Amino acid sequence: MSEGPQASSKPKMGVLTWALWGAALVGVAAVVYIIGQASSNPDRPKVATVPIAGPPAFASKVTTPTQPTSPPDLAFTDAAGKSVRIADFKGKVVVMNIWATWCGPCKVEMPTLAKLQAAYAGKGVEVMPISIDEANKAQQAALFIAQNAPLKFYLDGAMKLPFKLNPPAVGTPTTVIYGKDGLEVARVTGDADWSSPEAKALIDKALAAS
Repeated sequence: MSEGPQASSKPKMGVLTWALWGAALVGVAAVVYIIGQASSNPDRPKVATVPIAGPPAFASKVTTPTQPTSPPDLAFTDAAGKSVRIADFKGKVVVMNIWATWCGPCKVEMPTLAKLQAAYAGKGVEVMPISIDEANKAQQAALFIAQNAPLKFYLDGAMKLPFKLNPPAVGTPTTVIYGKDGLEVARVTGDADWSSPEAKALIDKALAAS
């Protein structure tokens, strides 16, 4: 009978061991950031993917700068290969979205950015999804944007823009809203529902500002 307690303890230890392994795996999965390792250029900067946000309301993801700053004086290209700067759109509310084809959350939110652009067509709002994919992925990125009309395609193939922001972007997607005066008024890190009433209220506020 002395073997009884030992025998009964073995399955308990087995369950505990598997539980600990399971918890460890869940913990690892929860903190994984998908880095842009798909790049074939080891010298290229890396930008982390911000995990899909889930339930929290749009307003909880919005941060506003204590001191509004201008956009970086940095050129990127449009679909025709023409150099473009955010400052070229001064006088409009600009919703600048930094994304990449290897960023899952970026693709999740893109249709809602398309809906936002459609809702404000002709109303002084420019939604600008800027891909930070390498040049060899530009066609793939352009095709994805074409599936999300009326958005237009922009490319920062050198991936400089995220690091030139003040403060720099901490991951993708990052969306920065610039007012009509060209200064940053709000920022969202991570995916968001840009077709939500809260998002539209934020845009309306920026439009109403002088």
